[in-house]
Amino acid sequence: MNVAGFIFLLSLHLGVFQIGYGRNASTRPAVVNIGAMFNFDSIIGRVAKIAIDEALKDVNSNSSILKGTKLSVTLQDTNCNGFLGMVEALRYMATDVVAIIGPQCSVVAPIISHVASELRVPLLSFAATDPTLSSLQFPFFVRTAQSDLYQMTAVADIIDHYGWKEVIAIFIDDDWGRNGVSALNDKLAERRCKISYKVGIQPDSSVTQGAIMDILVKVALMQSRIVVLHLNQIVGFKVFSVANHLGMMGNGYVWIATDWLSLVLDSESPLPSETMDKIQGVLTLRQHTTDSDRKRAFFARWNRIIGGSPQLNAYGLYAYDTVWLLAHSLDAFFNQGGVISFSNDSRISSMAGSALHLEAMSIFDDGVLLLKNILLSDFVGLTGPLKFNSDRSLILPAYDIINVLGTGIRQIGYWSNYSGLSTVSPETLYTKPQNRSSANQKLYSVIWPGETLSKPRGWVFPNNGKLLRIGVPNRVSYKEFVSQVRGTDMFKGFCIDVFTAAVNLLPYAVPYKFISFGDGRKNPSYTELVNKITTGEFDAVVGDIAIVTNRTRIVDFTQPYVSSGLVIVAQLEKERSGAWAFLQPFSRRMWIVTGSFFLIVGIVVWILEHRINDEFRGPPKQQVITILWFSFSTMFFAHSK
Repeated sequence: MNVAGFIFLLSLHLGVFQIGYGRNASTRPAVVNIGAMFNFDSIIGRVAKIAIDEALKDVNSNSSILKGTKLSVTLQDTNCNGFLGMVEALRYMATDVVAIIGPQCSVVAPIISHVASELRVPLLSFAATDPTLSSLQFPFFVRTAQSDLYQMTAVADIIDHYGWKEVIAIFIDDDWGRNGVSALNDKLAERRCKISYKVGIQPDSSVTQGAIMDILVKVALMQSRIVVLHLNQIVGFKVFSVANHLGMMGNGYVWIATDWLSLVLDSESPLPSETMDKIQGVLTLRQHTTDSDRKRAFFARWNRIIGGSPQLNAYGLYAYDTVWLLAHSLDAFFNQGGVISFSNDSRISSMAGSALHLEAMSIFDDGVLLLKNILLSDFVGLTGPLKFNSDRSLILPAYDIINVLGTGIRQIGYWSNYSGLSTVSPETLYTKPQNRSSANQKLYSVIWPGETLSKPRGWVFPNNGKLLRIGVPNRVSYKEFVSQVRGTDMFKGFCIDVFTAAVNLLPYAVPYKFISFGDGRKNPSYTELVNKITTGEFDAVVGDIAIVTNRTRIVDFTQPYVSSGLVIVAQLEKERSGAWAFLQPFSRRMWIVTGSFFLIVGIVVWILEHRINDEFRGPPKQQVITILWFSFSTMFFAHSK
């Protein structure tokens, strides 16, 4: 090899090495642009804006996290409007942002997610809880709070814990509300429960009290008394106001509100007394955040900054942690040689010159690498561990279960995906083996609507339900089993008592009415009564009806509750066995009487036999022995002559 060839190869080797080295040790930019979009005038938005600002101060003042690179966040107000959200997202894409914090509302997220996926810009939402957003359709959408899939699982576990089988769901009729209730229906079905009636409400604040009253009047006619509210705070409090006016916040009703209610209670406490009076006994859920010194210190810092309203809530904590999660991900991104660069989309370039200026949007070249680092995040924030599972959801989802009581709230327990319902904090249970047995599902006592501690039955006989027609024989004999109360349509007797007791044990309503069969002057034909079921005149019959072969061929019988025939009388107490066990069936007095009878029989036989039978003669001692032997042997075998 000549000298020129060697120099060429050496130069090529050094050039390739320098290119590879430059990729692995990328130059960190001075500023990284990030977007944030949410509703500034909402409870979540007011808190999130302050929390994001505080997180930016902490990140940019910490030299160990991004090593000189500063985060710059541009805020945009979408007002939870899908159209405005899309417009603001397109504006972001023209400013070379590497990630967007938000959106807040689930109805905006799908629209923006399509844009983000095409331009490879990760979305980190701290408040969009629609469970369908975790689908593979939105690969660049990352939820930094808990999904409503887990919240609905918690609601289903509460309903199953109290033994209720049917619920009514009232929800906001948009993607967030419909998808949340759909998840609830699936989770209830897994526990052999169901939504018996569901109704959507207009998804804006213009819904009138008259429209809500029409809905609640229909709910009052239903069988179930378990109502789940998946609404926003404006519509939710309107529902409670109308329900209170209709007397539906009293005994027998159960109201379960999703975390929109706890959000208001945490952010605007104390609420006016007239508002609190309308939600007494309601159960609600709150996203659980780990109790820690850092969290308590941030609450104290928040109170110093704000000095009043708005108060910090769980979504504010998640917004703060989202900024830190993005900072950690960018740090790992730069350590791996990631470069912040953008390229034009050839599909959009052909539209250059249009009034929309779509050509200004560009693709984030290393967006996939940044997304990968976001999903590999593993650190502890104010809310607890921030780590994602294979479904891009946060690990260890948990909720606080809250009972509205008096002028405040009372926590009655926790729900976690690890252990279900418990009165012990999830962090304590994480250190123990997983145990979701029914015996471990516990909650503290609840003050239900109507200020009662007794668990509501959860159902009533519906006013609009079809009554079962129960045929009852009008007997003239053996009236203890079944008989008609004179001058009324009511029946009484042992069979009626058994039937009503069985109906009362059911976890749902069975409306029925008794119909007399027979003229009351003679006992009716039971075979004819049973045949009335097959003709559709009766839905069932109740009475002292014998189970015979020809009847079992046309109808089904319950288990017999009155039996007759041979029975065995056995002692319940277990006696010790031994050599004298044969004496146990009879009492001591019975054995004395039995022995006396045998002795008398022996004496009578001696009187009759000693004159003609040589075996009954002899000395007096021998004759006494013969009498006793004859008496004793009579108990064990029969004598013959």
